[in-house]
Amino acid sequence: MKPRPAAVAGHTCLLIGLLDIATAVLPHVRATRIERIAPYVPGLADDIARAAALVSGLLLVLLARGLRRRKRRAWEAAVALLAVSAVIQGLRHHAFVAAAVSALLCAGLVVFRGEFRALGDPRGRLRALSNLVVLGTLSFGLGLLIVGVRAGDEAGRGISFTDRVQQVAYGLVGMSGPLTYASDRVGDAVHLSLLALGLVTAATTTYLVLRPVRLAPADGSDRLRALLDREGRRDSLGYFALRGDKSVLFSPTGKAAIGYRVVSGVALAGGDPIGDPEAWPGAIKEFLGQCDRHAWTPAVMGCSELGGQVWIREGGLRALELGDEAIVDCASFTLAGRSMRNVRQMVHRIERAGYSCRTRYVRDLADVEKQRLREAAAAWRGSATERGFSMALGRFGDPADGDCVVVTAHQKDADGDEQVRALLHFVPWGDDGLSLDLMRRDRTAEPGLNELLIVAALRDAPGLGITRVSLNFAVFRAALARGERLGAGPVLRVWRALLVFVSRWFQIESLYKFNAKFRPEWQPRFVVYPAARDLPRIALACLQAEAFVVLPRPAERLRQWARRPLTRRRAAGSAHRSAALTPPTGGGR
Repeated sequence: MKPRPAAVAGHTCLLIGLLDIATAVLPHVRATRIERIAPYVPGLADDIARAAALVSGLLLVLLARGLRRRKRRAWEAAVALLAVSAVIQGLRHHAFVAAAVSALLCAGLVVFRGEFRALGDPRGRLRALSNLVVLGTLSFGLGLLIVGVRAGDEAGRGISFTDRVQQVAYGLVGMSGPLTYASDRVGDAVHLSLLALGLVTAATTTYLVLRPVRLAPADGSDRLRALLDREGRRDSLGYFALRGDKSVLFSPTGKAAIGYRVVSGVALAGGDPIGDPEAWPGAIKEFLGQCDRHAWTPAVMGCSELGGQVWIREGGLRALELGDEAIVDCASFTLAGRSMRNVRQMVHRIERAGYSCRTRYVRDLADVEKQRLREAAAAWRGSATERGFSMALGRFGDPADGDCVVVTAHQKDADGDEQVRALLHFVPWGDDGLSLDLMRRDRTAEPGLNELLIVAALRDAPGLGITRVSLNFAVFRAALARGERLGAGPVLRVWRALLVFVSRWFQIESLYKFNAKFRPEWQPRFVVYPAARDLPRIALACLQAEAFVVLPRPAERLRQWARRPLTRRRAAGSAHRSAALTPPTGGGR
């Protein structure tokens, strides 16, 4: 597969679309042959030409990205629109070159039609049609309202409702209707408002037709668990492939698998492929083939050095060091020594305050306690959205996750009852390791509780047959560590200063310093990507997957609201009104 024809077609389509828009809206390019013959042709020929140029230009701009991604539907629409564009440009005496380019690109698309084979969303056409009907009706209604509000500014008499309907219908596609206004300012405002409604309808409909495929996560958990039982000790991130929002692709032999999730057209795989490294190439080829069929951009978050080498060799991708994973050897861990003095003092202080810890398998917890811990973890969450993707399981207490380990911190209240104040949740890393999944604590508890929990987990680990524990992932850890050393260069110091500044929102530096307290062994992790131009898209998709960036989804919110029982909606409305009347008292996030 050669991506060059698709890329050239996409960029050329973008330029032609921008030229069409310019010829439709810029005053100094409106002298056309069609204007010369307009007095002899009945109807609004000039308006039709301008409207067609504007609409086709906008659609070509929207289709450009689909062509670069080799979308079949984008190819079909672009061929038709380029033919229209060539005719429109040919009617303008200054645009014969543009018309020739449009015609050549249209012919080129036909010649290279085999390059544009990426599948679209099977539900996209139905959703686009629904959007066109619903949003088009809404836009038409709003247009009638706009025209009706300005009825007092209309010039002339005997204007009927039919005239206003025609004005709206013409205005939505950028044409001038039968109505005129006493003020040019009012006329321009009405025209631009109607045109904006029409463009929003066209743009959203085109997006739904070309939107990336969103496949439902495939249920391969049984096969994947069997594979993890055999090969799960190779990668500390392997168990996280069992997240409910991930799909799984297996190699042809079934000896390797890749868990991934599609976010904004980017197929994000987490960690190394699961299974025998000799079978990794087969799984990687299956994954890249799936990406090619659906025009997804492949990317891998947090793979090891060995995994990065295989991805580069088999997929022709590139790698960039993302950060380091903190791994603690349980047998050698101790609180003794000068380097551990701060942790030792903090742990002893918390223990003297009456805190105690328990380390147990999830399968040993009663259902009532699981529910209580689940509710406590949700209440202590610092954001409204559950964060995590590459190093988060996204659930707690599932019967299938009995081998997970939970560490809880307890404190007795005034009545002598024990209250849970914090918890850690670990997932299995083979049969002799644990990987940190969840770390939550009561915001009103004393500082240092997380340190106490980790120390308790490391102390109790040998009794569970655990020899190694993977803690949090520190992004750009090497840059932070080297940038503060004596003799660091100006570039490294500037890079570290930028990371420290960004840490105000993403806790990059604080997470690194917290992990460093336990003197771990640092294992580098990498992000794998196709090309440098894809990094911004991949970075945004990663932030979305980790829930650091949450894009609004009004349609999904509306469906969720509609599925809620009426009594719950009424109760939520009452609670919202009560909260609005109650002055804020402060507190944690």
